[in-house]
Amino acid sequence: MANSIQIMGKVVITGSIRLLTGLHIGGAAAGLDIGGVDNPIIRHPVTREPYIPGSSLRGKIRSLLERAYDLPLNKKVQDVRLHECYNENEYKTCAICHVFGVSPGERERSATQGERADRRGEWATFKPTRLVVRDVQMSEGSRQELETAETDLPYTEVKWEASIDRITSAAVPRQNERVPAGVVFEPFEMIYTLYRLNNGDWQQDAEWLKVVFEGMRLLEDDYLGGYGSRGAGKIAFENLKVELRPLSYYHGTGNSITLADGLNLRDMTQINQIVAQLKQGG
Repeated sequence: MANSIQIMGKVVITGSIRLLTGLHIGGAAAGLDIGGVDNPIIRHPVTREPYIPGSSLRGKIRSLLERAYDLPLNKKVQDVRLHECYNENEYKTCAICHVFGVSPGERERSATQGERADRRGEWATFKPTRLVVRDVQMSEGSRQELETAETDLPYTEVKWEASIDRITSAAVPRQNERVPAGVVFEPFEMIYTLYRLNNGDWQQDAEWLKVVFEGMRLLEDDYLGGYGSRGAGKIAFENLKVELRPLSYYHGTGNSITLADGLNLRDMTQINQIVAQLKQGG
């Protein structure tokens, strides 16, 4: 029987991200004028407005989940260590690799000669990524508020800090650019795809959606971006809506189904109901 990957539907999670403390997600310092801040934030290249990259959200959630599940950090990308499964037995029970995906090229380079032939087949090809996270722009209300506020830089504040020499006690000042507390970024969007692999059971895909919500809860109690141990990066997910778009929706013969409007991430009863609805096809 030929291998197959069938999309059964997509779960769309939308809402707002409110900054409870200042947010610093670093950008390139190249091109700054003399006297500019030491650590600038990332900005949209056209509008020059701050935004939250989807890669930052996705990467932080995955990192927190890997540590929560005590997974081995067995892969290194540049200077970053992360987890990735390298054989079928590990992969079968690893919710993180199912949700966030694995990289076929890296698997083949890490495998022994005997394993490579097998991994070029089903192992290298039929391991889809389920979670997509979009970039998040600043809300219109926050944009208008910051345009009239007396901020240090357009849309941002500059936070002064000092590193203290432990021997001489000399202070070395530095500047960190941050988006101020209270700013809202919206709408954020996460897309979770439900797959049926090789005409098999897709119910487990619905169950793994709980991992996404778990990661969001972990992030709320951690921080996003840099300087979190010094108070930056505390966020809250607000106005959460969960919508199922079954395969019929994309064929033009069905409608989307709202599974939750005003989801409370801490309400496991509500999350379990969402998963139960998915398993029943909405």
